[in-house]
Amino acid sequence: MDLGRQKCWGNSKDSWRTTLVLAYQSLGVVYGDLSISPIYVYKSTFASDIHHSETNEEIFGVLSFVFWTLTLVPLFKYVFIVLRADDNGEGGTFALYSSICRHAKVSLLPNQQTADESLSTYKLKQPSESEKSNRSKVKMLLEKHKSLHTALLILVLLGTCMVIGDGLLTPAISVFSAVSGLELSMSKAHHEYAVIPITCFILVCLFALQHYGTHRVGFFFAPIVLLWLLCISGLGLYNIFHWNPYVYKALSPYYMYKFLKKTKKRGWMSLGGILLCITGSEAMFADLGHFSYAAIQIAFTFLVYPALILAYMGQAAYLSKHHQMARDISYYVSVPETVRWPVLVIAILASVVGSQAIISGTFSIINQSQSLGCFPRVKVVHTSDKKHGQIYIPEINWILMVLCIAVTIGFRDTKHMGNASGLAVMAVMMVTTCLTSLVMIICWHKPPIVALCFLFFFGSIELLYFSASLVKFREGAWLPILLALFLVTIMFVWHYATTKKYEYDLQNKVSLEWLLALGPSLGFSRVPGIGLVFTDLTSGIPANFSRFVTNLPAFHKILVFVCVKSVPVPFVPPAERYLMGRVGPVSFRAYRCIVRYGYRDVHQDVNSFESELVNRLSDFIRYDWRRQADPDAASHEDDYRSSSGEHTLTVIGNLERFGENESSITQVSVSLGFPTVDSIGGIVEMNVNPRRVRFAVDDDDDDDDGDDGDMKDVEMREEIRDLLDAQQSGTAFMLGHSHVKTKQGSSVLKRLAVNFGYNFLRRNCRGPDVVLKVPPASLLEVGMVYVV
Repeated sequence: MDLGRQKCWGNSKDSWRTTLVLAYQSLGVVYGDLSISPIYVYKSTFASDIHHSETNEEIFGVLSFVFWTLTLVPLFKYVFIVLRADDNGEGGTFALYSSICRHAKVSLLPNQQTADESLSTYKLKQPSESEKSNRSKVKMLLEKHKSLHTALLILVLLGTCMVIGDGLLTPAISVFSAVSGLELSMSKAHHEYAVIPITCFILVCLFALQHYGTHRVGFFFAPIVLLWLLCISGLGLYNIFHWNPYVYKALSPYYMYKFLKKTKKRGWMSLGGILLCITGSEAMFADLGHFSYAAIQIAFTFLVYPALILAYMGQAAYLSKHHQMARDISYYVSVPETVRWPVLVIAILASVVGSQAIISGTFSIINQSQSLGCFPRVKVVHTSDKKHGQIYIPEINWILMVLCIAVTIGFRDTKHMGNASGLAVMAVMMVTTCLTSLVMIICWHKPPIVALCFLFFFGSIELLYFSASLVKFREGAWLPILLALFLVTIMFVWHYATTKKYEYDLQNKVSLEWLLALGPSLGFSRVPGIGLVFTDLTSGIPANFSRFVTNLPAFHKILVFVCVKSVPVPFVPPAERYLMGRVGPVSFRAYRCIVRYGYRDVHQDVNSFESELVNRLSDFIRYDWRRQADPDAASHEDDYRSSSGEHTLTVIGNLERFGENESSITQVSVSLGFPTVDSIGGIVEMNVNPRRVRFAVDDDDDDDDGDDGDMKDVEMREEIRDLLDAQQSGTAFMLGHSHVKTKQGSSVLKRLAVNFGYNFLRRNCRGPDVVLKVPPASLLEVGMVYVV
């Protein structure tokens, strides 16, 4: 018993040690942006809307607003509520949307299948009888109207665009505010000519180093942010005890009332500066997948939150005794001269860390948008083989750098940058609040009144701040709105045209029977090698392939129709990624492979994909021949071995020998158990046995009995030999080179969106061959005109 207790205590200690290490590491990734905000919050608030006076009502009122905003939004909303709305441990806008799409049929993603629901990460919480009635009306309303599906997607895209806007504005305001501390050591004339070039130089260096990846310098991030938090909290305590020990009275909500009563409209407009104190709060949820709920909760509750409160209280204590500085305030005026230069250096380093975190988050969310077909194809470079999800997108990186420098040179002050950044931050938070309310009803099965209370309480706070930022449209707030409209238009046009292309492919796919019937008249020739035909279809023969073989009746001895698709989950386990099946009779040597990725998955490169595909095909061929030789073997838990190792094999139940209708295809995962086989009208239907079984096959294992088994074993070996010989001959990748145009009689808006917008993006963005990293010598492009 004592040993058992010691063991449990040891495991508990290890768990806590791991959590504390993660909490420490999260400082550099999650809290860089949030921790740097004390540099510019008071300066943005007192820039022009609030004027100094001989009393402390304005200063204490602003501190009261800052305290309660930090308490209600990051602490109560995010730490205690929103972080629980994770999607298999992942957070962010797409995590919320993904959870909603799995629990309600609102997804606009094409080629979704019932088999996707068998993924281990596609977990659904089953509601009780009482909970079903609570969510049924909301769910039915959401599923019934297609317009609501589109509205939900636009809401998600809007939140995504505002995150991208934040990725543009945060580096500019953070670095500029940190460098502006030089104004205390220079004359005004020199300051104006020094701060802008230094800020631009730091921004250029920051973006130029992105291709190295955060993992190379990541171990510096957490110590820098920790040192900065200790610095601002220590300075806060010094200012409180040195200048005004009674500043704690400002934490009373009464001072918010007195502030608004005295300042009226000017006080309401100043909220646009106060809201900057919660800049970076969304990162706690967006970066949840890199850490854990407990780690982020501990780091914020016990370190970040107290340090920020002390920093703001210390600044307020200093200002309460220096009213003449309330207009031209800088964070550095409250720093004693003896430590001002070290604080300036640490602040610049902390601003770089905070900027790095939001830039990495921008890369991540654009990659997620691209995975879900909502963003034009861009080149994604994975900067770390060990740490998942660390990526670099060259095109986005340089565009952000140019825009960041343009914002810095164009605005030249914290006020306009703060107005722009504040509106982007608050828009993202409002989107998160709306989506979390839906998650509460549809996924958590809570009564609608609970979700409405959450939406009303936090939505009212965020709407108040959003309105204060919106009023400053001409003073900088126009930038994120303009950027969001531009990006939403691009993303929606791309998604719309992609969906229409899929619908065209679905309507114009051909049956295998039709293709085989043309064989004798065309005189098909089979050339050595493996031909991979990429298509968005999960069944049937794509129209571009049928046009290719009717004009050039030759294709490879091994033909594989490959569908690379996204599913609404963050990750697909590698063992469950592939769905394998036959197309046509055995002698045709044609197969179908469906490769499934989550929105945070790293896509394989061509070399690893090719070898993995051959291994999976080899295992599928063995499985299929043994099933034909001994159907009763499905009820036995056989354990085989293969050269490719032991892994779960997932097969397509319908072997597509006689039919191509999507409705007739059933998929089954062998990881859920060996299937039993029934033949219905020539279509093979597979029913799942719920036992979990490990499947692999031995090349040299010969367990078949009888002459028929020996014959099938010979045919199986022959088919595998053909596959391996074809692999030695080389692999060709057949991709569609598409041109999309609208039908005659389409509206002017549709013609503009498709004929000009989509085709311009398609011509000027990365092609599918670049995204898949296909060698030019192995690429075969087939032209295709889509009329949508």
